Amino acid sequence: MVSPMIPIYFAATGKIRMVEPVEKTEEEWKAILPPKTFDVARMKGTEPAFTGEYFDSHEDGIYRCACCGTDLFNSKDKFESGTGWPSFSAPIATENVKTHQDRSYGMTRTEVLCSRCGAHLGHVFDDGPAPTGLRYCMNSASLKFIRRREI
Repeated sequence: MVSPMIPIYFAATGKIRMVEPVEKTEEEWKAILPPKTFDVARMKGTEPAFTGEYFDSHEDGIYRCACCGTDLFNSKDKFESGTGWPSFSAPIATENVKTHQDRSYGMTRTEVLCSRCGAHLGHVFDDGPAPTGLRYCMNSASLKFIRRREI
């Protein structure tokens, strides 16, 4: 069965294109991803605060999905939340992420997923800075940073 095409924004062109979702079995993902990325992005794990590669990064560029390469966040929207995870006030485009209610661990939170491959990225909270008031609290293991000059 062929999946329906979905809209995804591409930072390199500044345009939205219709693309196929990336669908793989758990075994296929496990074979191609580093163990930590597999655990966090595919098994909905998390990394301890202040241990991820990007929590204290200040370089200019784009954060992509570590599983499928979809552009997710712009470094210009990154801010210091003090939580120990990379935090952003908005995704690069609303088309590129989707949310889902997460009731794990006795809490109700809003999970953030990659729209193209369904990778678990982190959670979004309503205690972020203006203008959105949102804090997209992401796991570094689910992201891959690309410097602006390399886009």
